[in-house]
Amino acid sequence: MSVRDGTLLDMGDDIGQNTAFYYNLTTKQVEREGQSKAKDLLGPFPTEAEAANALEIIREREERKNAEDNAWRNE
Repeated sequence: MSVRDGTLLDMGDDIGQNTAFYYNLTTKQVEREGQSKAKDLLGPFPTEAEAANALEIIREREERKNAEDNAWRNE
């Protein structure tokens, strides 16, 4: 399962195969589960396009979380 906008997303299709995409940090390519070792992967992402933008998505999440942490500390 993955989360988008606070909603859990099922990453399997009707017959149970994984349809999620991952970004490979070593090859800098998008791939499906099972192609590489987990230590090299970011994901899962529900679409190939989101996996391709994994580094930007994670950077944005980190900035948002840091801002939330700073706001919490300053309350």
